[in-house]
Order: sequence, then structure tokens, then C-alpha cells
Amino acid sequence: MKNIKFYLLILAGLFFTKTQAQQNRSRLDVFQDSLIKIAQRTNTEAQSEEKKFAENGKFVKTLVEALKEPNSFNYPFDSLKTVVVIKSPDQVFRVISWYVQLENGTYRYYGAIQMNDKSTLKLFPLIDQTDNITEANAVTDNQKWFGAKYYEIIPVSSPGKLPYYVLLGWKGNTVETTKKVIEILSFGNDKVTFGMPVFDGKELKGKNRIIFEYQKQNAMVLKTDKNAGLIVFDHLAPFDPEMAGKFQFYGSDGNTDAFKIIGGRLKFQENVILKNEANSSDALYADPAKNVKPVRKF
Repeated sequence: MKNIKFYLLILAGLFFTKTQAQQNRSRLDVFQDSLIKIAQRTNTEAQSEEKKFAENGKFVKTLVEALKEPNSFNYPFDSLKTVVVIKSPDQVFRVISWYVQLENGTYRYYGAIQMNDKSTLKLFPLIDQTDNITEANAVTDNQKWFGAKYYEIIPVSSPGKLPYYVLLGWKGNTVETTKKVIEILSFGNDKVTFGMPVFDGKELKGKNRIIFEYQKQNAMVLKTDKNAGLIVFDHLAPFDPEMAGKFQFYGSDGNTDAFKIIGGRLKFQENVILKNEANSSDALYADPAKNVKPVRKF
């Protein structure tokens, strides 16, 4: 009889937990719907900057209220298309980031780092201070953030040291150029730090982050290649040597460079050759070096 009561208590507890989780998710769904509507108003092109900032202020307050809900760390906000939410692979934290485009073609970035703390909401707000950061290589914190919209997190660990994280981010810049960023994030003493001299290579000594800048109409690849174990990126160059240093005339020159994580550091690799995984379309490709016609299979 005691065993039966014990199992009934366990089942009741599981049912209560499941019901509570469903209620929390339902409340977060309601928050997400509200955030979608506010984001739509914020991003309306006809909206004045004053109204955009006012709506974005409402967005921030609503988001914080949503994150106060129990188990909010596991809620993806995946219907909120204007915001990128990415978790660290080790589940320690996640980064929420977005931007507001201004009338002059520049951008203001917003974001937060949410720690995976089940007992309370532990949040580091990210305050975009791009305009006030005079030294792009400076080590900063969450209150003086070199704003970006992050889309990938790579944890890096080495024996005897706290891990740090490589963040890959897009940074719309002006009407003429776009930037992408390799940012370094670390935690210590309950603080957030951006920037760390972990890059090895020619002219990289003392670099705390890597910033790429190129013509706005062009695109640039910056991503991880898990098969090769590399962070790969297009090599940028001016369209004409006389345009060196004028980034509105920069684009990919067709070469690919990379960073390889070795011993807890990012080692520069120049002109890497990436191999694609074999697939059924390979038979249709004619290798110019071999002067072989593609074989079509039907």
C-alpha cells in the first residue's frame, strides 16, 4: 500500500510539473505574439526614428518580462524573425541580438546575454557604444559593446583555463559598407568581457577582435566549416590597388582564409582549399584541369 501511495505521489508530481511547463510555454507564446507586433511597428520604414526608438523601448521591456518566466532559457522565440537567438553549444548561455535601422542608413544594435540559471533570471544587457568606441581593438564589457547581430558561437577551451567563446556577427554599418565581426566573449567574476588577444598570425599580434569591412552591395562568407575544423572567411581586397584602405571598394577576391583552433588559440591559415562532401551532383561537374566532359546519368 505504501508503495502504491509513493508511486501515485510521483505521478502527481510529474503531472504538476508537466502542467506547469505547458502553462509557462503558453504565457511565453503570448509574449512572443506581443513582441512580433511591436517589432513590426518598430521596423516600419515610414516610422520616424523617435517612434522607432519608442517602440523598441517597449520591445525591450516586454522581452525582459518574458525572460522572467520560469524556463524561459529554453524558449526559442523562433517566430520572432527580426531577432537572432543562439545558444552556446555547452548550454551555458545564449545571446539575443537585433538592430534598428536609422534614417541615415546606419544601425543601432540591441541585445542581451541570458545565462542558463534555473533559479533566477541572470541577464547581461548589451549596450551598443559603437559611436563612442574610438579604438576598435579595445577590450570592453556589456556596457560598452561593439554592437552586432550574432549568428554563431564557438566555445574554445584549453587545460587549466576558463573557456572563452568566439562569436561570429553581422554588422550593417553605413549606406556604403557592411562589416562582419569575429568577437571574443569571456566570463569572470560575474562580469562579461569582449575582446581577447587569442589570434596568431602575421600582423595579428595583440588583436582582440577581427573586423571585416566591405562594399555594402557585396556579400562575404564568415562561418565555421565543421568538416575542416575551421572558421573560414572570404579574403577581402580592393577592386583596384589604388583603392586600398577605402572599404567601400572592397570585396572578395575569390580566395578563402581561415582560423584553426590549436591549443586554445586561433591560428591564421592563408588560402585554404575547402573540400565539399561528395554528392550525386559531382558526376555533372567537368574539371577544367582534366578537360573531361560531365557524365549525365538519368
